[in-house]
Amino acid sequence: MRSGLVVLSSPRYPESFHLITTLGHQPTVDANLHSPQRRLIELQMEHGDLDAVIDRVVLEMPVDELMLRRLKKRRLMLRDEIARLRDAMEPDEPA
Repeated sequence: MRSGLVVLSSPRYPESFHLITTLGHQPTVDANLHSPQRRLIELQMEHGDLDAVIDRVVLEMPVDELMLRRLKKRRLMLRDEIARLRDAMEPDEPA
C-alpha cells in the first residue's frame, strides 16, 4: 500500500489548506468531521469572524443600522448555539 498526502482547500477559507494522510486511495481523517467538538470550534470561529465584521461596520460612516442589527442578531444566535452545544457535551453533575 502506498501512503501519501492529499491537500484539500477549505471552501470557507480557500487560502488555507488541510493535509490528510492517505493509505492507498482512501483518506484517513484523524477527527470525525461531524463531531460536536468540531462543530463547537466552527461556531466559535464564525462568532469571532462576526465580532471582527461588527467592529469594522461600527467604524464606517454612515453606519448601516439594519445590517448591524442583523449581524448582532446572528452573533447572539451563535453564542446561544455555542452554549447549548457546550452544555450537551459536558457530562451531567451528580446531585
